[in-house]
Amino acid sequence: MGGFKLGGMTFRGLFKEPETIQYPAQQKPAPAGLKGHVVVDVQKCILCGICQKRCPCDAIAVNKPERTWTINRFACVQCGSCVRECPKTCLVMEPTYTAPSTSKHLDSFDVPEAQKA
Repeated sequence: MGGFKLGGMTFRGLFKEPETIQYPAQQKPAPAGLKGHVVVDVQKCILCGICQKRCPCDAIAVNKPERTWTINRFACVQCGSCVRECPKTCLVMEPTYTAPSTSKHLDSFDVPEAQKA
């Protein structure tokens, strides 16, 4: 009896769209509610360090003397705590998937000096 069920599933599969896609050539649209990944606007950042203090998994490092903002995307759990707490709203959660990577690395950004008016 099991052979008839399997044959029926196979036969139906011949006439409908495939469930899979050819990733990365094709990409599915992001589902509603996808948190995505953290994106920083270094032009707005004042290196206050609140995002580093609020990050529950220590994925963010702010270095004021070197003027760098660093995130470990493999440690980040996309909770959005840093985005909510940023006083200058320079952090946003972009609703796209993080690009695949072949090695673990830190994303480091140089924050330029604030221009005085």
